Amino acid sequence: MTSIANNYISSLSNPTNGIKTAGSDKLDQSSFLTLMTAQLKMQDPFEPMDNTQMVAQMATFSQATGISEMNQSLGKIAGMLDSMAGSLSTSRIPDAANWIGKSMLVSSDIATPDRYGVYGGEVKLNEAASDLSIDLVDASGNVVKTIDFGQKAAGSTIPFFWDGTDDAGNMIDSQALQVVVNGTNPSSISTWAAIAGVQSPADASSARLITAIGEFSPSDAKKLS
Repeated sequence: MTSIANNYISSLSNPTNGIKTAGSDKLDQSSFLTLMTAQLKMQDPFEPMDNTQMVAQMATFSQATGISEMNQSLGKIAGMLDSMAGSLSTSRIPDAANWIGKSMLVSSDIATPDRYGVYGGEVKLNEAASDLSIDLVDASGNVVKTIDFGQKAAGSTIPFFWDGTDDAGNMIDSQALQVVVNGTNPSSISTWAAIAGVQSPADASSARLITAIGEFSPSDAKKLS
């Protein structure tokens, strides 16, 4: 009996080495029971097989069968998940294409004009600020605009917007500006970015949204407008 169970387990990992039956490359449940019955008939009646040994071998067979069936099931599930992942990635591209022309709020300290020509974003505070302000700084280090907020509590989320005009009401040249927070250390800085296009990767991964401050995944969007 021990050889039967051992041969079955071996056949699961290496079918070419397992006991072969007609029309099969490995020992299945029917073949196992047939061989077990034959061995019982051929055993010495004066030294019959111990019941404990028989139960142990049956348990070994059941466990091995369960492992084989579980491996087959897991293989099917893995295939289904791979197929679903590819389908979902492909199906999300049309959805992302609908975002073109809109603006998304993403984690970044670089602000550019959104589809309305407005610079905007949000700042979250770790600590309270007695005199909070935000500077918008150009590539040369010049402060283009300062927005004052005064006193703000810890944990506050502070939205900011600027229409892109100077004190005389003249529109400044469209450019990327760095967001600098004064008066406290922010826990995060986010800015609005206009979505100009969608890139579909060749490897069927999720679509990439193209903006003036870089490429983002749709999942990177905190808000959409």
